[in-house]
Amino acid sequence: MVRKQPNTKQKKPATRASASASSPNNPLPTPSTTDDAPPQLSIPRQQRLLDLFAAAFAPALAAPSLPAELQAIKQALYLRDFAAAFGRPDRLAAYAARWSPTRALCYAGVFRSYLPAAAAAAAGGRTRMICVGGCAAEHVAFASYLEGAGGDLTLVDAAPWGEVAERLQEVIAAPPPLSSYASAAARAANGPLVEAGRLRPRVLQRDALRITDAEWAELLLAPAGDGAQVVVTLLFTLNELYTSGGVAATTRFLAALGAALPDAALLLVVDSPGSYSEAAVGKDSKRYPMQWLLHHTLTEQQAGAATAWRWTRLESHDSLWFRLSDQLTYPIQLENMRYQLHLYRIDKTPST
Repeated sequence: MVRKQPNTKQKKPATRASASASSPNNPLPTPSTTDDAPPQLSIPRQQRLLDLFAAAFAPALAAPSLPAELQAIKQALYLRDFAAAFGRPDRLAAYAARWSPTRALCYAGVFRSYLPAAAAAAAGGRTRMICVGGCAAEHVAFASYLEGAGGDLTLVDAAPWGEVAERLQEVIAAPPPLSSYASAAARAANGPLVEAGRLRPRVLQRDALRITDAEWAELLLAPAGDGAQVVVTLLFTLNELYTSGGVAATTRFLAALGAALPDAALLLVVDSPGSYSEAAVGKDSKRYPMQWLLHHTLTEQQAGAATAWRWTRLESHDSLWFRLSDQLTYPIQLENMRYQLHLYRIDKTPST
């Protein structure tokens, strides 16, 4: 658990949950490993990222109304009233201050462990990441992943995240504050997480399921000779698309991605594990695990005679934990998180 500032009595860490199991009626793709969490960032690095959130959302964190705002957001999400939860900038700031820090630390570790090193990936150009759903956690995690290399980030979400992204970009591109007693060496070494101009974020306020195939092609296809590594993420998004948008619409969306992505692009999916990520299919509303639907959809696409691409699954984990160190500090209490992870690469057949 992260320690609240000032230090308070610690709660007992969350217990580890067992991995969800498949059933004969709901077969799952065989995971490469289970409950083998990727290495985390160093404690100083994690604290640096938490400090970014604390600085960007200091007014929200200090507001007496924060507990009431967070409760209102939770109630709206429970009722699936996403307009009430995410329709106002002040609620987006409260959400980002409360729930995005843990995810950012988790995602940053995932990016470092499972994606190519940014400098190597961008040897012929900048790394380009398109995040479908979400904003603050992905923004900070991608900034951490770049490690000084250049990158372009597109955040696609129906909510108006522009103001939140601007706040985060300001602190990402600024050196952290130092004590007036800091040494000359410390001052010389002090620098921003990513220098201004190296990270170019863009917020696209759109419903992903309403973006046309032509628009996805324009968004995802790199210019000739660009050479950038392209990564599309669906971080705690895919199950919501299946649940709210429906299996048919989400299947069309995944097909549009497959058609528009350049060769060797990566698709990273992170979501809630087990029965928390299931979708109903057919007249009988039979429930299938999200990861089964994802894998089935991608492999069905490549089975078509006219499909000029193939998806290769590089990683599949049905239950992983991200645990916060009690050495970390943040103005409010944060919790551990459990998730599933699936990583695919698209291989395009050369034209003949």
